[in-house]
Amino acid sequence: MLLTSDAGGVRTLTLNRPHRRNAIDGELWDALRTALVEADCDRSVRALVLTGAGGAFCSGADIPQRISTAHPLYRMRQLTDVTLLLHELPVPTVAKVTGVAVGAGWNLALGCDLVVATPEARFSQIFARRGLSLDCGGSWLLPKLVGLQQAKRLALLAETIDADEAKALGLVTWMVDAQKVDAFVDDLTARLVAGPPVALTQTKSLLNEGADRTLRDALANEARAQAVNFAGMDVQEAYAAFAARREPLFTGRWAVPPNRTKEDDT
Repeated sequence: MLLTSDAGGVRTLTLNRPHRRNAIDGELWDALRTALVEADCDRSVRALVLTGAGGAFCSGADIPQRISTAHPLYRMRQLTDVTLLLHELPVPTVAKVTGVAVGAGWNLALGCDLVVATPEARFSQIFARRGLSLDCGGSWLLPKLVGLQQAKRLALLAETIDADEAKALGLVTWMVDAQKVDAFVDDLTARLVAGPPVALTQTKSLLNEGADRTLRDALANEARAQAVNFAGMDVQEAYAAFAARREPLFTGRWAVPPNRTKEDDT
């Protein structure tokens, strides 16, 4: 159902229901939720990749063959929990999209910080064709990414667009040939892992929150984030590496003064 692998600080979550083009059923929603909670709690994870098996990313939420007796509000909680966990995950996230990304599947990809797609990828906000409204954060994500008018076009008409158009609209960060996409994502995540973890976490949070805040709020949040950064070892390491003309080695460690005095606490 869900495959998990770790390499060099990168955790990869692979949706593994290729017979359904990786449509997400209740069991897979639960597995995703558990996996994201575990990634959030594991300090060895410095970046996360979300992808799909068998030449597809995700064809959306799996429509059950039999009507569920659970109340729709409870069923929707599975989706909203996963959406929030993915969006708020402290580490950088990358969606690697091959094949279709439809409905909730596309919105999970858009919920990642960066999206890498192959030319064969196809995207659709298919909800209207199913008599449904947007979910998995689509109503919040799309207007921020493409503007209100294009968001309405994608949602109301439920058109399928190709990778070229998705990139032109700003819904794909990079488009990479299928033969090269794995190596590209490996290089990209290696660069993210090499970055300062605390600073990247705070930058991600600042960018996510900035669109909904006033400039005064954003400046206050930036000042708070920089104060935390200056209290860590990574800033010192960056300056030392610059002076020595070498690449920095960021650890995210806290810089605690070795000799504290009472004056330090006042």
